Amino acid sequence: MTNYTVTKNNKTLAIVLIVIGVLSIAYGFATNGVRAWASLLLGNFYLMAIALASLFFVAFQYVANVGWSAVIKRIPMAISQYIPIAGVFMLLIFIFGHHTLYSWTHPENYDVNSDHFDHILAGKTGYLNMPFFIIRMVLYFVIWGGFAYLLRRESMMEDIEGGVTRWKRNFRYSAIFLVLFAVTSSTSAWDFIMSIEAHWFSTLFGWYVFAGLFVSGLTVLTLLIIYLKKQGYLPEVNENHIHNLGLFMFAFSIFWTYLWFSQFMLIWYANLPEEVTYFMIRQDHYRVLFISNFVINFVCPFLVMLTRDAKRKMKVLVVTGILMLIGHWIDTYLMIMPGTVGHDWTIGITEIGTTCFFVGVFLWVTFANLAKAPLIARNHPMIEESLHHHI
Repeated sequence: MTNYTVTKNNKTLAIVLIVIGVLSIAYGFATNGVRAWASLLLGNFYLMAIALASLFFVAFQYVANVGWSAVIKRIPMAISQYIPIAGVFMLLIFIFGHHTLYSWTHPENYDVNSDHFDHILAGKTGYLNMPFFIIRMVLYFVIWGGFAYLLRRESMMEDIEGGVTRWKRNFRYSAIFLVLFAVTSSTSAWDFIMSIEAHWFSTLFGWYVFAGLFVSGLTVLTLLIIYLKKQGYLPEVNENHIHNLGLFMFAFSIFWTYLWFSQFMLIWYANLPEEVTYFMIRQDHYRVLFISNFVINFVCPFLVMLTRDAKRKMKVLVVTGILMLIGHWIDTYLMIMPGTVGHDWTIGITEIGTTCFFVGVFLWVTFANLAKAPLIARNHPMIEESLHHHI
C-alpha cells in the first residue's frame, strides 16, 4: 500500500496544459471578451463538477456502508481537493465577469424609468441580487471544500490509529454532507448556470446538472484508476472493481438521458413561450451540438457498455470514457453558450484552450494529493471485503 509518486511526465503535462490555457485565455480576451468569459465559466464549472461528483461518491459510499470501494476511496478523495481551487476561480469569474455573463446583474433592468426595465427580473430580485449571490457562492465552497477536507483527514488519521472511530466519524460527516448536497447541488446549478438565462426556469434543472456532473466524475475516477493500474499501482483493484465502476458509468448515463428527455419532452409538449425559447435557440442555432450531445452521451455508452464483458475491459472503458467526457463537455457548453455568446458561437482556441488550463490545474492538484497519502487506506474496517470483492 504505497504512495503515488508524481512523475516528471505528470508535471510536464500539467504545466503544458496550463501554459496552453493561459495563452488561449489571453487570445480570447484579445479577440472576443464575451467568448473568453463564457469559456472561463465553462472550463471551471466542468472541472468543479467532476471534483464535486468525486466527493459525492465518497460520501455515498460511507453512508451506504459499501465495502467494495474501500480500495479506491483515496482516489476520489484526492480529486475532491480541487474544490477550493475551483471556488477561488468561480469567485473571480463572477466578480470580474458578471456583467458579461449574467444579464440580471445589469442595474438598468431594475430601473422603472429605463427602456430596459425587466419586470420578470425585477420580480426575482429577492433571490438574484449581488450580495446574496456572493454569499451563496462562498457558502457552497465552504461546505463542499470543508467536507472534502474532513473526509480525507479522517481517512488519513484512520491509517495511524486503526479501529472504527474515524470511520464512524466519516459516516456522520457523509450523512450531513449528503443532506446539504441535496440542496446546494441544485441551488448552485440555478446560480451558476440557469441564471445566465434568468427568464427561463426548469424544475428538473438541478437534477439534470447533477446527473451530468456525476457521470463525468465517475468517468474521470475510472480513467484515473485505470491509469494508476497501468503505472503499476493499485494491484489490489481487480476486474470486479472495474466492472462496478463501469456499471455506475452505464447506469448514470441512462439516468442522465432520462432527465434530458423528461426536461425536453415536458417543455416541448407544454409549448409555453417562456419555456420553449430555451430549446428553440439550441435546436435552431446549435443543432449539430444538440444532436451530438444526445448521441455521444446516450447512444454510444448504451450500445458499447450494455454487456457485462464490456464493463470489465479497460480499453473499452477508456475509449468510451473519453467520448463521454467530450460529450458532457458539450452538454455544459450547451448550457452556457446560448445565453452568453448567442448565435455567434464556435468551438475553437478560446474554448478548448481555456478548458486545457483548468484541466492542467486539476491534474496538478489531483496528482499532488495522490502523493500525500497511501493510495489504499490501511485500516479501513471493510478493507478485507474490498480486497476479496468478486461479482
